[in-house]
Amino acid sequence: MLAEEAESAEHGYPLYLQTAGLMGRDLEAALASARKMQDLGRRFGDDTLVALGIFFEGRAMVKQARVREGLTLLDEAMLAALSDRLKPMWTGAIYCGLLDACHELVDLRRAQEWTEATRRWCEPLPVKSLYPGICRVHWAEILDVRGAWEQAEAEALDACRDMAGIDVFAVADGFYAVGEIRRRRGDLAGAEDAYTRAHEIGRDPQPGIALLRLAQGRTAAAASSIAAALAAFAGSALERAPLLAAQVEIALAGGDLDLADAAAATVVETAERFDSTGLRAAGERARGAVALARGQVVVALAALRTAFGLWQPLDAPYDTARTRVLLAEAYRALDDQDAADRECAAARAAFERLGAAADLRALVVAAAPESPCGLTAREREVVKLIATGRSNREIAGDLFISEKTVARHVANIFLKLDVTTRSAATAWVYERSGLHGTMQTPATENA
Repeated sequence: MLAEEAESAEHGYPLYLQTAGLMGRDLEAALASARKMQDLGRRFGDDTLVALGIFFEGRAMVKQARVREGLTLLDEAMLAALSDRLKPMWTGAIYCGLLDACHELVDLRRAQEWTEATRRWCEPLPVKSLYPGICRVHWAEILDVRGAWEQAEAEALDACRDMAGIDVFAVADGFYAVGEIRRRRGDLAGAEDAYTRAHEIGRDPQPGIALLRLAQGRTAAAASSIAAALAAFAGSALERAPLLAAQVEIALAGGDLDLADAAAATVVETAERFDSTGLRAAGERARGAVALARGQVVVALAALRTAFGLWQPLDAPYDTARTRVLLAEAYRALDDQDAADRECAAARAAFERLGAAADLRALVVAAAPESPCGLTAREREVVKLIATGRSNREIAGDLFISEKTVARHVANIFLKLDVTTRSAATAWVYERSGLHGTMQTPATENA
């Protein structure tokens, strides 16, 4: 209809969909389209069109790794959106896009500040309407990061109930957020239900569902799940980073240190490219965990101290506490038991406040004085079973993992202990009472 009309502000609005469509495939064309929107808006006095063009220009710059320029423009667009000069639909659209950028960049502070501002903007609007509902889901995600898990779950479930029939995407994101909270609290059945509901509505439940499989002790299933998610993923490097961070954790549990190392390196590289503090914190923790598993304790300590220094100011108590657990393991490997005890005590207090039941249980293993030669908790289990005379097949059956995974663990154990035979590994076990005291010897087992 507009094609035969003289140019006007209305010609800028079809560019909204055109620019959005270009965002994932041609960023230079998206920038040109966004700037044309701004030009039309300024020439014809349309503040909404100008704000939308500024938003898209900022969004495209973030995707080009011109992050500081892009975030400045996104903030400018958001200020205009909350000025009451725009129609509510467009204010909500800019807010949603800005929050997407914040989540990709793990920019927790900016996400929190703009969500709080948008909540105030939403107050006059009906609770059971589009943008107040979306804002409530984002607020639940902020509460989750802050560690207010009970409040976050209640907020997300209320939003899911009120948004049913209004916005399926918000409902799906709400159920995914609930799944994340329940998984961290150790409610694995509840997490499974929430992830399933998110998936039924249309939300990819990754990486949460893969991490849930790991929490269920199904390491091979977790590895397959995250590998499939990465193989099918077609998004940006920023969007891919959370999948890779999860792969690090899963690969370490499965004993695949090379895969974990490669995934951690990619997360760190992405964080540096996009100047993301939160993503860098995740990447340094992953890199530290891999170095710790390889027995490179000094390298691990440096990376983990960096990660801790990045997480703590972000008001992210769960991630800070998880980093403390790894720091404790590194200090213990360096025979600094006093520092290890301090980190464990701080992590335990945080997990208790949060209600992180699974992490509290894992902390018992991490705090035990039996981390010689950089062996992981799973590797210690495997070496104990080697010392009882178990074959790889028998160990796989005992631990509910695959023989291939056991073989990787055995190879890593031999490397870390500097031995080449199972009998040498068994002799090493018997020389250390910390490991020997909790297992049966072949003799007592046969008896």
